[in-house]
Amino acid sequence: MIEVYLYGELRRLAPDPRPIGQSVIRLTDVETVADVLRQLQVAEDQVGNIFLNGRLLATRNSMAPWLRYMTAGESVLDAGQPCQVALRPGDRLGLFPITMAMLVV
Repeated sequence: MIEVYLYGELRRLAPDPRPIGQSVIRLTDVETVADVLRQLQVAEDQVGNIFLNGRLLATRNSMAPWLRYMTAGESVLDAGQPCQVALRPGDRLGLFPITMAMLVV
């Protein structure tokens, strides 16, 4: 099982989308980040930041390479590439919409 934490406008996909509600979806039968996005029916270009187990996996922030962000894959994925990162049971994925793209330090 993978836990997917949803933020901003992506909270609408959670069982309880209220601001005080828990914005976590638990998924099974997903192998990659792309599988999660497909299952949630979220286009990759709608996601601004992706965190895997608390570490930055991908961002659309153009400053990321110069800031030398610590990332789950040791480098920030190009936002134009599909998210083919493999997921394992117990992983936690955090998804922020493009409207919440942020600097992460």
